[in-house]
Amino acid sequence: MGKFSIDTAIQRVLDKGDKAFVPYIMAGDGGLDQLESQIQLLANAGATIIELGIPFSDPVADGPTIQAAGQRALTSGVTLKKVLDELKRFKESRDIPIVLMTYINPVFTYGPKRFAEDCEASGVDGVIVPDVPLEESDLVSNALKEHEIAFIRLATLTSTPDRLAKIAEQTEGFLYAVTINGITGVQNRFGDQLGNHLTNIKQQTDKPVFAGFGVSSPEHVRELTAYCDGVIVGSKIVDLLHQGNEEKIQTLIQSAKTAHV
Repeated sequence: MGKFSIDTAIQRVLDKGDKAFVPYIMAGDGGLDQLESQIQLLANAGATIIELGIPFSDPVADGPTIQAAGQRALTSGVTLKKVLDELKRFKESRDIPIVLMTYINPVFTYGPKRFAEDCEASGVDGVIVPDVPLEESDLVSNALKEHEIAFIRLATLTSTPDRLAKIAEQTEGFLYAVTINGITGVQNRFGDQLGNHLTNIKQQTDKPVFAGFGVSSPEHVRELTAYCDGVIVGSKIVDLLHQGNEEKIQTLIQSAKTAHV
C-alpha cells in the first residue's frame, strides 16, 4: 500500500515500454454510489493510477469543467469524510493506486494527523495539495510520512531552478509537471519550450515525471510522453465520464500504451 503501490504500478508500466496514464475524476460527481464503478471502469481501460479530486468551494487550480464537477458533487452533499468512508468500503476489491487531490482547507479542518490515518485506512496511496507551498508543506507531509503515503509535489513552468531542485528532491511517487501557466482545462496546443522544460525536470530527479494540465487528446499524450514518463488527464476525462462515453475514455487511456511504438 501507499508509496510502494504507486512505485510498483508505475514501474510495471515503464518496464513494458509503455507510458503511465493517470485519469483524474471528481469524487461524487454523479453520486458517491458511482465511485466504485467509475474507478473500475478506468482501471479496466488501462489506467496506471487514479487521481481522485475532493470537491471544494474555492478550487484555485481548477478550470470550468472540474469546477462544475465539484459543484455537482458539493450539491449532492459530498465531503472529504464521506469520500474516505466510501473508499474504505471497497478497499479490498480495488487493486489500482488512488491519489487524492485536495486543497489544504479541507485537510486542515479535518486535522492532518486524522486525515493521514483515515487515508491509510481507506487505501489511499498518495496525496496532492496544490495550494500548499514548499515552505509550509510540513503541515501535511509529516503526517503522511508516518503512514507511508506519498506526498506528490507540483513543478510549474515558472519554478526557479533552485525551487525546482527542491521539489524534485522532495516529491514522492512521481513529480507532477504542470504544462501551462494557469488553471486546468482542455488546450489546443502547448508552448514551444515545453519539451525542453520536461527534459530539464527529468534531468533533476530520479522519480517519474508526469505532465498534467490541458492534456486532452491522444496526440497530446504522444507529444508529451516523448519527454516524460506519463500524463495526467483531468478535464477531458471528467467530461467524457459525465457524457457516459466509455469508448473515448478507453481510446484516450490506451494512447499511452501505443505512444511510442
